[in-house]
Parts: sequence; C-alpha cells; structure tokens
Amino acid sequence: MSTILESPFSDTETNNKISTAEQLRSESAAVRLHIRWPGVRKSLSRQHQQRAANTFDAEIKSVSISKKLLDTRHPAFRAATAVRSQAVKYWKSNTLPYIEPGVRLLRRREMQTFELCMSSLRNDLADAVETLDGHYDELIDQARERLGDLFDRSDYADRLGDLFGIEWDYPSSSPPDYLLQISPRLYNRECERMKARFEDAITMAEQAFAEELSQLVGHLAERLSGGADGSQKVFRDSAVTNLVEFFDRFERLNIRSNEQLDDLVAEARRIISGKQAESLRSNDNLREQIASDLSRVEMSLDGWLTDRPRRSIMRRSR
Repeated sequence: MSTILESPFSDTETNNKISTAEQLRSESAAVRLHIRWPGVRKSLSRQHQQRAANTFDAEIKSVSISKKLLDTRHPAFRAATAVRSQAVKYWKSNTLPYIEPGVRLLRRREMQTFELCMSSLRNDLADAVETLDGHYDELIDQARERLGDLFDRSDYADRLGDLFGIEWDYPSSSPPDYLLQISPRLYNRECERMKARFEDAITMAEQAFAEELSQLVGHLAERLSGGADGSQKVFRDSAVTNLVEFFDRFERLNIRSNEQLDDLVAEARRIISGKQAESLRSNDNLREQIASDLSRVEMSLDGWLTDRPRRSIMRRSR
C-alpha cells in the first residue's frame, strides 16, 4: 500500500530543482534510526477476554483488551523514555525528509558530529536502562499487585538490558556499482530514479519547512491577539523560542531551493528578531504590531502552499 503526498512543484523551477537535487545528493547521506523498545502491554488470553466480554454482555470478537505489564510512569522508566525522545528529536532536527519512510538525509559534513551525539545518547540510554534494571523487581511486584489473577511471571524477561537499544545505519542512496557491469541501461535507469527521489526530497523539505513555520507564526499571532473582550491572552515563552529554534534549524538545513520561501522565513525572522516574550506581554502596542505582521506572513505561507502547482509523490509504505 502506498501513501500519496501532494507536493508543490512548479515547471519554472524545474532546472533549479534538478541542480539543487544533484547538489543535495552529493552532499548528503541517507540515515535510518532504529529504536529497540520492549512492549509494555500484552493481550489477554482468550479465557480472560471472554470473561471481560461477559461482564459487558458483549461478543468476544468485538472486545480487545490488554494488560499493562510495567508502570511507565515510574521515574526510572521515564528517564529511559526521555533519552529515546531526545534521540528521535536529534535525528529529525538535524536531517531532511526523504522519500523512503524511516529514512532521512544527513549532510555528510555533519556525520562525525551526528555519530558522536548519537553514540552519547546510546550510552545515556544504557545507563538509564541499568538504573531501570535495578528497579525491575520492584516494578514486577507492583504489577503483581495491580494485575491480580492476570499477572503471569512468564510475561517478563529475566533482565531488561537487551530489550532496549538505539542504533542507526546509512542505507545506500545510489545504484550499486555491479549493476553497471551487468547492464548499463539498468544502471542509468536507476540513476535517473535516484535523481528523481532527491528532487522529491527537496519538494518534501520545502513543504515541511513552510508548514511548520506557518503553524508557529500562526500560533504566536493568535496568542498575541487580544481576546474577544479585549483581554490579553496567555502565551508561553516557548511560543517565541520555538520560532527562534526553527530559524536556526532552517539556516543549518536549508537547501536554498526556493527564493520565495527563503524570503518568507527571513521576514518572519526580522519580525521576531530581538523580541523577548516578557516585552511582548508588557507592551500592548508591540504585541498588536507583531501579531499583525506575523498574520501577514502566515497568509503568505498558506498562499504559497495552496497556489503552487502540485504533483504526487509516492511513498512506499513500511
């Protein structure tokens, strides 16, 4: 089964996009993140599901019930989960989308830094899991009390260490060399297919950046606008800091493929530059002006996303 992503693509941009795609391909490596994580829920046996269905006078085929094996709210488990979240966030924040599900594009010049950071996170997870293992008996005893007759010790591994892990690899994004020896025609066809994938990756990156910026500026503009009764809305500092982080990430990852998008990002950066959340809270005139300026940027971004010619990108399902 395939997912169709509608993505903007203008005929007048074709030459620029192809050139940028070739540059992106020469400067990037595909990177795939693997997270190994234990399941914390298990379906009940048919006998227990039948008992549950009888309780509600329901058909067993219409009931799906599972039991929670471990308390994921335990501080030690939360610490491990936090490291997993950091790893996924770092992977996504330092890469661009790619046409293959589960694969993203990493600038080759960043590979050494990426390796160091991911290795550090992998070690952090190992430390967190070691701590969690020290509470494992406690968590099992809690489960025994919570689950009652549903508890089954065979549901639990002897130790947790091997059930958690962070790994990554670099799948090839180029045709294999041996194909050239077998059939130059097939090799050239694969080269064209790979080139098209990087053109699609640029389209996906442009759309992802535009949609994220539109959401961020729209949220902040809405928070800065007065309520219907003229009262000031509450907004968190993160409404501003998230935008600043976006600008930094866009600057690092931007592939300079669309001048209009670059201009819209620059305009949003100019509006926010030097503005602190506290000053926006205390200065009504400034707050209204920023809200108005950001709303105009949001409208331009929405128009950019809506009005551009579109074509379908096929993404193979997992």
